Amino acid sequence: MKVSFLQRLFDMVARRRCCICQRPLAAEEQFICASCNLSLPRTDHLSHPYDNLMAQVYWGRVRSVERAAAFIYHYSHATSAHPLYQLKYLSRPEIGVYLGQLFGREMMASDFTKGIDLIVPMPLAPRRLRERGYNQSLMLARGLSAATGIDIDDTSVVRTQFEESQTKNDRWRRYDNVKNVFEVQRVDRLTGKHILLVDDVVTTGATSCACAHAMEQAHPAGISFASLAFVDHRR
Repeated sequence: MKVSFLQRLFDMVARRRCCICQRPLAAEEQFICASCNLSLPRTDHLSHPYDNLMAQVYWGRVRSVERAAAFIYHYSHATSAHPLYQLKYLSRPEIGVYLGQLFGREMMASDFTKGIDLIVPMPLAPRRLRERGYNQSLMLARGLSAATGIDIDDTSVVRTQFEESQTKNDRWRRYDNVKNVFEVQRVDRLTGKHILLVDDVVTTGATSCACAHAMEQAHPAGISFASLAFVDHRR
């Protein structure tokens, strides 16, 4: 990629740093240095999107499930979790767009996006959106859309209730907390479409299942799932 003189000058003054290792970035690097990018704990979900650990989360729980994939595995105290942490808690929405682009390019090298009509980011409750200032799943969706050319719909599905963070809740408490918190406001936009539901991290799948159940009322052709990160409980 050709790098402009202004970009090189900005790098000299601002000293952009990798959001993982904090080393200065080269002019052609964005947010994550090449070394850390290669070291990300990528999943192999794109190689078998119909049968992987994340896809199995939705088996028997979402009638219209098609395929599922996460970009990386999530380890809460590992350095590889730094981008997700900064995206969610340190007001770095641009990191989400960048990571979505990375994931989207790898999707395009597989058949994962074949037949997908629409990208729907996981909605945030209005209160959470006001607190954070942006929807991190929408940032990921924008990156995915830029890489794949698939349109985004971030208005047809809304979150009608606010619940506290799910981080410390067990599997069953998570399910109870998200029952009936999503609503489809534009059924016509989803009917007959193959939808890609995008989330930041999938742990038990409770939230994404609840959102998918709401979308199924619109009778989509299918629902696939994409996430920046996936928690493998075996590790």
